[in-house]
Amino acid sequence: MILVIDVGNTTTQLGIFKDDKLIHEFRYITKQDRTSDEIGTLIITFFAHFNIDIKDFKGAIISSVVPDVNYHLVNAIKKYIGVEPLMVGSGIKTGINVRTDNPKEVGADRIVDAAAAYNLYKCPVIVVNFGTATRYDYVNREGVFSYAVTSPGIQISADALWKGAAKLPKIEIEKPKSILASNTITSMQAGLVYGYIGQVEYVIKKMKEELNTEGIKVVACGGYGKIIYPETDVIDVFDPLLTLKGLKIIYDKNKK
Repeated sequence: MILVIDVGNTTTQLGIFKDDKLIHEFRYITKQDRTSDEIGTLIITFFAHFNIDIKDFKGAIISSVVPDVNYHLVNAIKKYIGVEPLMVGSGIKTGINVRTDNPKEVGADRIVDAAAAYNLYKCPVIVVNFGTATRYDYVNREGVFSYAVTSPGIQISADALWKGAAKLPKIEIEKPKSILASNTITSMQAGLVYGYIGQVEYVIKKMKEELNTEGIKVVACGGYGKIIYPETDVIDVFDPLLTLKGLKIIYDKNKK
């Protein structure tokens, strides 16, 4: 079995692959002050719940955008799982070629998602990740990652709304039945969700217009994607497990 870990700004997602099949997936809140023992205990508690034998693991791979957790996470994997994890970063094989102005600035999470979408669909792709930030990344038919768009995620937008206006309450992010709202809460929900749908549709439309390339597939992932995907026809595929699949793809490329 292979353990794949994606460390995001908000949550850390773990997946367990047996051969090429994802058999379990779980998450915990990303905290920078956890020790190796705390992380290791947390992970093996999940394993115990699913009756997973640690001795069955032959490898692990980590993608992280939170550098402060990396040292303790790597040590936790080595101590509690007994394997040396790969880290997605400079020098690792991904199957894509990053050709931006400064490739070193491209986050590991973006590379993993792009590698997953390109390897799975074998065509030009715009990868949209609805996470803490919303990321739109383009990989061409030859596997070149060349362009990216970054915007505040829907949760960041919501936080700014109620923190910046004293009389506005904290609300649940969900789509109201109509954009024609008649109270404060649904008016905020309408502005957030319908406004975000509009952003997604315009950004993708504009990217396709300027790319002027046939056959582009739009592949989305990320926790908030489940709110946006059903409300628009500009996204071809929504795969909440895309990042985990990308980590397994990259692991396999580096262990051949």
